[in-house]
Amino acid sequence: METCSAGIIGLGMYVPEKIVTNADIEKIVDTNSEWIIDRTGIKQRHVVEADVTTSDLAVYAAEAALADANLSAEDISLIIVATATPDMFFPSVACLVQTRIGAKNAAAFDLVAGCSGFVYALITASQFVQNGTYKNVLVIGAETLTKITDWSDRNTCVLFGDGAGAAVISKVADGHGLLGFDLGADGSGGELLKVEAGGTRMPASAETVANKLHFIQMNGNEVYKFAVKIMGATALKAIERAGITVDDVNLLFPHQANIRIIQAAAKRLKLPMERVFVNVENYGNTSSASIPIALCEAKAAGQLIDGENSVLVGFGAGLTWAACVLKWGGIVK
Repeated sequence: METCSAGIIGLGMYVPEKIVTNADIEKIVDTNSEWIIDRTGIKQRHVVEADVTTSDLAVYAAEAALADANLSAEDISLIIVATATPDMFFPSVACLVQTRIGAKNAAAFDLVAGCSGFVYALITASQFVQNGTYKNVLVIGAETLTKITDWSDRNTCVLFGDGAGAAVISKVADGHGLLGFDLGADGSGGELLKVEAGGTRMPASAETVANKLHFIQMNGNEVYKFAVKIMGATALKAIERAGITVDDVNLLFPHQANIRIIQAAAKRLKLPMERVFVNVENYGNTSSASIPIALCEAKAAGQLIDGENSVLVGFGAGLTWAACVLKWGGIVK
C-alpha cells in the first residue's frame, strides 16, 4: 500500500451544561476554593446529569467534528473511542456511537489508556490512514468521571469533570500532520490509580459497593511525582523523533490534570507558559477528553495556525504516557 501523511481535518467537543464550582464542593467536603486553586488550578468542572452517559457526550462531540471536517458519518471508516468510563463492559462506546451517528461503514472499538487515551488513539488512527487501510478515522476521547468519583473523598472529588472531544483523522499534504510520537507504559504502577471493583477480579457485590471500591482510588503524591517526571520526557522523545527542536514548538497541549504538573512539564521543555495551552481551571481533569477539548478551544481562538507545530502530551492510569507532534494544515481538498 502507498503511504501518506495523516493529520487532523476536523475537531469537535461537548461538555455538560451543569457546572460545579469550588464553592459548591466546599458545601460537600472539608475543603476551600483557595486550596483547590493553589494545588490544582481548578475553579470549576462540568458534570453530567444522572441519565447522561459517556456515549451521549461522545456522539455530540463526534457530530461537531464531522461538521467541522465537512464529512458525513458514512464517510467514516473507523471509530476509536478512548475512555475509562464506558457505558457498560460491552458493547463498546464506539459501537454505540457508530449506530447513533449512522456511521454504517465504520469498524469500531474502544481503547483504554486512562488520561493518555486520546493521544494513544490519535496515533493508532494515524497508522491506519498512513498505510492506506482507512481514509477517514473518527477519534473520540469521552469521559463521565464524576460517576465514578467518591464525592465524600476530598482528595479526589475536587479533581474530575465530564466531557468529550473528537477529531477526524485523514490524509494531509506531505510534511503535515503527525510528525513523530512516543508511547509508553509501566504496569508496575497500576496500583497508584485504579477502580478496583466491577471487573472479573472483584465482581460487583454488596460488599464492594459498601466499601466504595467502584470509585476512583488514587495515590496523589506518587501520581504527581510520576507525571512531573514523564510529561517532559515523553514530549522530548516525540519532538526528537519528529526531527524538530523545542524551539520549533509553537504550542504545547498537555493533559489538563493539574496546573503544577503542567508548569513542571513546560519548565522541563524550557517553554514559556505563553506557549502552553491551559484550560484546567474551567473543566478540571476530564481524562481522555482533556486534550481534544483544549484543541477545540485553541482552534476557536485562532491558535491552530497552518504550518505551526503542536505537541500533545498525556499521562494516565496504567500507568501510561503518550506524546505526539502535529504540524497543522495541509488539508487535502
